[in-house]
Amino acid sequence: MQTLMGVRWGMELLTLPHGRQLRLDLLERFHTMSIMLAVDILGCTGSAEERAALLHKTIQLAAELRGTMGNMFSFAAVMGALDMAQIARLEQTWVTLRQRHTEGAILYEKKLKPFLKSLNEGKEGPPLSNTTFPHVLPLITLLECDSAPAEGPEPWGSTEHGVEVVLAHLEAARTVAHHGGLYHTNAEVKLQGFQAQPELLEVFSTEFQMRLLWGSQGASSSQARRYEKFDKVLTALSHKLEPAIRSSEL
Repeated sequence: MQTLMGVRWGMELLTLPHGRQLRLDLLERFHTMSIMLAVDILGCTGSAEERAALLHKTIQLAAELRGTMGNMFSFAAVMGALDMAQIARLEQTWVTLRQRHTEGAILYEKKLKPFLKSLNEGKEGPPLSNTTFPHVLPLITLLECDSAPAEGPEPWGSTEHGVEVVLAHLEAARTVAHHGGLYHTNAEVKLQGFQAQPELLEVFSTEFQMRLLWGSQGASSSQARRYEKFDKVLTALSHKLEPAIRSSEL
């Protein structure tokens, strides 16, 4: 298959015209991962303390993916879940996080969020020697702008330096394509001694998560319709946890 595609690594295929299906699959996986994490948090119907503890663990997960694992793709997916409007509006939960898990709140606000912003703007990235999966989301979103789900303003559309941001991500495509072998080697080193369980691998597969979220029939419907429906579900869960305060109650 690699010979037929004319590439050695999947990272190289990402940057080529005939890598469109891989780019679309990665976009689907990214948003499915974020939604799954959001469901975990919003499905915690206990106290604000319990949700704050779960937020803290999710922040720690993002930090581990960024630092220890060098997996920028999954790091961005976790951060995407934390930044969803349905989770960001949980004021009681975030206040409790700051009170009970101050170090986690500081880590999220002062380190992880600025780092992701810098990644999205093409300004900063982890050292190549520690990267197993680079931050390709802006690149594949650019290349598949007609198919990528709308998740708010893109970094190149909300800054005075939009052209420079686009050029930075297109230039990064060369690095991604060129260092596919290095990313592969880094991942092998990080996963040395790791024994995967087939059952867990299936749970983390995109296809399984799609069936879990939307059902077998729903998973085959259009992406826009699926995301729109689940956005309403997440909103309902969020308002059930912390109902909006009406102006008449103020």
